[in-house]
Amino acid sequence: MSQPINVRAYEGIKESATSLDPVQDALTIEQPLAIAINDEPFTLTMQTPGDELDLAYGLLLTEGVFKKGAALPPIDIKEKSAEGFISGLNVRIEASALRDVQLNKRSLLSVASCGICGKTELDLPKGRVEAASSRPDIATIDRMFEIMQAGQSAFLSSGGCHAAAAFNASFELMVLREDIGRHNAVDKVIGALLTQGKLSDARFLLVSGRVSYEIVVKCFMAGIPALLAVSAPSSLAVDFCKELGITLYGFCRPGRATCYSAP
Repeated sequence: MSQPINVRAYEGIKESATSLDPVQDALTIEQPLAIAINDEPFTLTMQTPGDELDLAYGLLLTEGVFKKGAALPPIDIKEKSAEGFISGLNVRIEASALRDVQLNKRSLLSVASCGICGKTELDLPKGRVEAASSRPDIATIDRMFEIMQAGQSAFLSSGGCHAAAAFNASFELMVLREDIGRHNAVDKVIGALLTQGKLSDARFLLVSGRVSYEIVVKCFMAGIPALLAVSAPSSLAVDFCKELGITLYGFCRPGRATCYSAP
């Protein structure tokens, strides 16, 4: 397998009780992406290069900056890094389509491990998603995660990249994205579905890590009724899934899964 563009080779020394051996590892790239709205700074997020426009669209939808179903605003690439990766974007949104950005404006750095870092206020969502038409059995859950894991090229190269994937009602893969941040991976999936005009067809969102409040909110804002994770959910994630009508599975491992919310 060729090395993905979003990982880079680094040299190190592997230490053990008996030896010191030189080693070359592939590490996931992490770099800042500045996102502005109408030339006003909105957030600086740490992310893995690739699919930056998807990330911006997904983030702005899940932050409530524009509504689901609205026409996608144009995005201008403003800056690139020395390696040629996109490092600055400007989103142009008409005033009539722009929601209350100040409420959600991130005044601080948003790091890859934190989906709400830098927010000036915590805006709790209201309502419920349309219930999932069917609940997958364990064999189907296993198959969806096998499909996602097979597509995680950056993780297979570096071991340091999260993934998210969307599946439709027929349990077919729609979009898969990777990023060093699990929140970014989810935003990239949602943004890709937006640009493809297929967000309403997504029925299952799979994530490679744990589920926290922020992931549940992104799932809700996207209108995806089922959320499945390799690892554990937080207590707040379970509470909000029950309140928002989201089916939630955690600890999805071969042959087993735990259902925490089944509206």
